[in-house]
Amino acid sequence: MLRLLAIETSCDETAVAVVEADAAWPTFAPRQLSSVVASQIDLHAAYGGVVPEVAARRHVETLPFVLESALQQAGLGMAEVDAVAVTCAPGLVGSLLVGLMAAKTLALLYNKPLIGVHHLEGHLFSGFLAAADLRPPCLGLLVSGGHTSLIWMKDYGEYQTMGRTRDDAAGEAFDKVARLLGLGYPGGPQIDRWAQQGDPDRFPLPEGKLDHPYDTSFSGLKTAVLRLVQQLQQEGQELPVADIAASFQACLTRVLTEKAVACAEALGLSTLLVTGGVAANRELRARLLEAGRQKGLRVVIPPPNLCTDNAAMIGAAGLCHWLRGETSPLELGVASRLTLEEIPALYGQGSGGCGQAPTGAAAAVF
Repeated sequence: MLRLLAIETSCDETAVAVVEADAAWPTFAPRQLSSVVASQIDLHAAYGGVVPEVAARRHVETLPFVLESALQQAGLGMAEVDAVAVTCAPGLVGSLLVGLMAAKTLALLYNKPLIGVHHLEGHLFSGFLAAADLRPPCLGLLVSGGHTSLIWMKDYGEYQTMGRTRDDAAGEAFDKVARLLGLGYPGGPQIDRWAQQGDPDRFPLPEGKLDHPYDTSFSGLKTAVLRLVQQLQQEGQELPVADIAASFQACLTRVLTEKAVACAEALGLSTLLVTGGVAANRELRARLLEAGRQKGLRVVIPPPNLCTDNAAMIGAAGLCHWLRGETSPLELGVASRLTLEEIPALYGQGSGGCGQAPTGAAAAVF
């Protein structure tokens, strides 16, 4: 049995988890022993969005207590943990550095292997925590505040991006439309709640047609909502917030569902994994599950607590790399941007120590 401590501080959640898996490969079924998340939503709500410097400072204040709580919840001490995993890219640089420095300190102090993890790969691995029988190949629909992508997971650690946002990510669009409607932050849960009371067919909105079949664009949809709001205000009408929210949400979730299902079918895949913060949206979940039922496609959607940022998903991805003999050198750094295809840059050779620092293009994260 292998146990791993994982740290996630890529944005505005301070998270630590302990996960475990049998030391058998290729059978891979990670389990979480603990997962503690300290959210900064209330802290950033006054600004209408995440303030990077404020987020980093709060991570510094909160991480020691979250770490202690996660170990207590798991009933383990650091001596009983076999390795340390940490999100190192992509994300807010200041926030990432807080988590990485803590992970390096623990790895050095307790002589544990260090495993850097790509945040988006972590989101994909939340599916393996939710469904023990999940295996690649599968298609991942990753929808969050900063990312909207269709990822072909060919095998463990082998990815190809099939589609991505051209402008606003889905979560970003939710936040911006919520702001237009005078709703709170974060916008996703607010839109979701108001849309339950609204008419999704009242306001037809543009879907944003693109030349690439699997890319998305939500800036036009956001602009259409802005113009609708301005028009209604100029006419002196009271804003039908619920109907606008429902119409916007229906349009966005319809686009995501259609593109994800079409991509899975084109690749001949039988499993669609949906994750990221926006995957907690009730209408998106319902649309995808219904589409999967109609098309004979298995749709795996983790529970909401695994869709949003957490350290258990980072631990699951870290365990996979560790079992594959991939660890990171202590020279590991952070990167605000890093594609899934560049993940090999995070690892040295062999599983016996801290690996060797890569050279060339891979050195971007060192």
